[in-house]
Amino acid sequence: MLKGTFPVEKLKTLPTPFYYYDIALLNETLNVVKTEAAKYNYHIHYAVKANANPRILSLIAQSGLGADCVSGGEIQAALDAGFPPATIVFAGVGKADWEIILGLDNNISCFNVESIAELKVIRDIAATKGTTVPVALRINPEVDAHTHAKITTGMKENKFGINLGQLNGVLDELSAMQEIKLKGIHFHIGSQITDLSAFQNLVFRANDIQDNLEARGIRLENVNFGGGLGIDYYHPDHLPVADFENYFALIHQLFRRRDGQHVHFEPGRSIVAQCGSLISKALYVKEGETKRFAILDAGFTELLRPAMYDSYHRIENITSDEEAETYDVVGPICESSDVFGRDVKLNKVRRSDLLALRSAGAYGEVMASQYNCRKLPSAYFSDTL
Repeated sequence: MLKGTFPVEKLKTLPTPFYYYDIALLNETLNVVKTEAAKYNYHIHYAVKANANPRILSLIAQSGLGADCVSGGEIQAALDAGFPPATIVFAGVGKADWEIILGLDNNISCFNVESIAELKVIRDIAATKGTTVPVALRINPEVDAHTHAKITTGMKENKFGINLGQLNGVLDELSAMQEIKLKGIHFHIGSQITDLSAFQNLVFRANDIQDNLEARGIRLENVNFGGGLGIDYYHPDHLPVADFENYFALIHQLFRRRDGQHVHFEPGRSIVAQCGSLISKALYVKEGETKRFAILDAGFTELLRPAMYDSYHRIENITSDEEAETYDVVGPICESSDVFGRDVKLNKVRRSDLLALRSAGAYGEVMASQYNCRKLPSAYFSDTL
């Protein structure tokens, strides 16, 4: 079976489970992102929630990208990693007062505001500080992202953003808020979007919204299309870099950009997912009456996505070249949902074999937990082994 390239002998010496990051691939991805974005002078903010490993963040900051944060902790992590405050944007449907204050005290670029209630709190905090706050209104555009229900964010029933039917009322109240400076609008319709027609529909809606705002005398300095571009979980070696070229070209072709207007994006998964793998050791091969189980020392405490989203991750036995057999690949967690894959064809698994769960650079390490009193795993990097 086709397998990725790993420094297997070096990995055998490390305590499992652990995250392994291919830094060359991360740098290649960052170069593609910057090259494609530069064609249209787009601004890119890395979505920190995808992976907040300090070294990964530092490398992304050094590449010149900004940061998209959804908590005060992420703002602090971005600052610690070297992201300039002027490149940090802060989104999130439930910003606590201390998080708002942290953003204000560090003069971050913009608050992506999701409700009139939030606007009022930001206004009041800004008033106590005698300052003005740059904001973009996150608008719920009612565009179906054609992705998993749990990672769809742009429909009326989702908790995120200001519904279209409420926008005029919000703008009416905003006009009286002297402490608020409206810089633009912001969208995010979902994650792991592989059908570019969803972004096409978003741009059409953004064009209409901008026209309506201009009819009210509101000119937008910034339009932020968020993130959501998907990756190929099935072919991580053949398609290691997401299709930034066609993604950015589509937005450029369809969006009616005004002179001097800044266009922003917030990719996360598409930057870091493919460079990371979860490496786990086989503890047992259990022969059941109807199933053969490969039981690993990693579980959903190290990679939650399969249990939470029914997500697919390619699994490879990187220490075996024997004939393939079929396994249910499971972890040690005391939950029936602790399953990485069912009926997975793998080179014959024996105790102590190393298995790689691919495309785990996004929402792997950052979602790890200590359920069952497990220790958080370490991370290792290709250029420092």
